[in-house]
Amino acid sequence: MKIEGGCHCKRVRFAVDVAEAVEVLDCNCSMCAMTGFRHLIVPHEDFTLLSGAGDLTSYRFGTDAAEHLFCRHCGVKSFYQPRSHREAWSVNLNALDDPGALAITARAFDGRNWEHAAAKL
Repeated sequence: MKIEGGCHCKRVRFAVDVAEAVEVLDCNCSMCAMTGFRHLIVPHEDFTLLSGAGDLTSYRFGTDAAEHLFCRHCGVKSFYQPRSHREAWSVNLNALDDPGALAITARAFDGRNWEHAAAKL
């Protein structure tokens, strides 16, 4: 099914093609725990940026492998390029317009011990 989402101010908008039943990763790393990011992994080919490419700003830390993308106006990170899934975007389930349309299963991801947890993905 196709579902849209984006940032708070609506400048950044995207669409994703996902199954009606999805799994999200609930990560406890310092970044995700502070922001409430819930990871819906979407292959690059199933993600379309509808608007706002010029409104995104990038932040990298640690290994610099992940590219965290934020709306430069409202500060919301609705999706980013994770280091764990180089072929996909990590979309914030909370940034979808209607996440209630999906059957969601959550799996804990121990991002505080990233290397160990990523090896189990």
